[in-house]
Amino acid sequence: MSDLFRVEPTPPLAESLRPQTLDEVIGQSHLLGAGKPLRLAFESGKAHSMILWGPPGVGKTTLARLTAHAFGCEFIALSAVFAGVKDIRAAMERAEQNLAHNRKTILFVDEIHRFNKSQQDALLPYVESGLVTFIGATTENPSFEVNSALLSRAQVYVLQSLTESELKRLVERARAKALSHLEFDAAAIDTLVGYADGDARRLLNLLEQTQTAAGAAGQARITPAFIENALTLNARRFDKGGDNFYDQISALHKSVRGSNPDAALYWLCRMLDGGADPRYLSRRIIRMAWEDIGLADPRAMQIANDAAATFERLGSPEGELALGQAVVYLAVAAKSNAGYMAYNQARAFVKQDGSREVPVHLRNAPTKLMKELGYGHDYRYAHDEPHAYAAGETYLPEGMAEPQWYRPVPRGLESKIAEKLAFLRELDRDAGTS
Repeated sequence: MSDLFRVEPTPPLAESLRPQTLDEVIGQSHLLGAGKPLRLAFESGKAHSMILWGPPGVGKTTLARLTAHAFGCEFIALSAVFAGVKDIRAAMERAEQNLAHNRKTILFVDEIHRFNKSQQDALLPYVESGLVTFIGATTENPSFEVNSALLSRAQVYVLQSLTESELKRLVERARAKALSHLEFDAAAIDTLVGYADGDARRLLNLLEQTQTAAGAAGQARITPAFIENALTLNARRFDKGGDNFYDQISALHKSVRGSNPDAALYWLCRMLDGGADPRYLSRRIIRMAWEDIGLADPRAMQIANDAAATFERLGSPEGELALGQAVVYLAVAAKSNAGYMAYNQARAFVKQDGSREVPVHLRNAPTKLMKELGYGHDYRYAHDEPHAYAAGETYLPEGMAEPQWYRPVPRGLESKIAEKLAFLRELDRDAGTS
């Protein structure tokens, strides 16, 4: 009798629309198209261990399930967030039972990067023996987050965010199967697709929220204004510690280096919009000034430091304007990495070189004994020399050739610095020392 009153829960839209065949999958054509790697793997008739690497909502779990279905395998799923070695052992016991009944097992570990080294090591014997075919899903670079031993036993497939056109195909599928009673303006679909940010699951969740809000409001027509008012729209996808974070800061730095102020502003705003700590961005902006502009425009360092100080004083969001103006200035400033390169070369030389003695004429001589030993003897005080330069004087250890690490570029202030250094070298030649 109890079955008469059982109410089955309604699955989320994302689950009810989960593809049941490979041909139903939207996106990942670089892997699933004719003649492409995963398509060929499915057609081979033999499952193999793999790691599916990509951002959220691009079909990693779906592909794992389809793999199990295609090869008639038992599908065991673990979440690395909650599972431990005990859960792995329990899964292996199930796999052994499956093997006793001539059925193979696919072990799917979601967020495999959350497993520590010992947990990942616990998988190895079972993967090596063939007891299970392992499929891991991760949003993090497996080169850094997956043990090399496990990584070497799995093929890595890189999944990509869905394009706007692919997300719009998903909207049409959802409308046909579950949302036919709603009328979406084209601009409303663009709004939803924009906020989905390449994430199919997020898009379907937004559509489901829209359906619920429309039902509560008694509204059948969906407009951009309705979506903005009725839905809680999160910031775009941004992982403060993952690949998106480092890819975006790399893009910001390279846009500044490449003298493109609009691109620099875009990446700065993307990171701020995604939740990056403005103080971290302040530090990176200061580094950009020293590394890529240097003495070609010393004002860049001052502006970068002033922007960081301004943010500390004003906070967010007002202080972010200072960071924006700083990256614009850095982007349009003259560029030089001469100081950066010279420093790195000097550090590398000192690290491998011996401990050379300080020349006697450069040594400090605060005591009578030191003066009697010749410390500081024959030192020439530059300010008393013509041009405030002791032409022909040596400042490096004895026997060390002039390395010429610092080579000013012909841009900005460094072009003037280069002219001065050339003039000083000429004085040295006239003095007969170079």
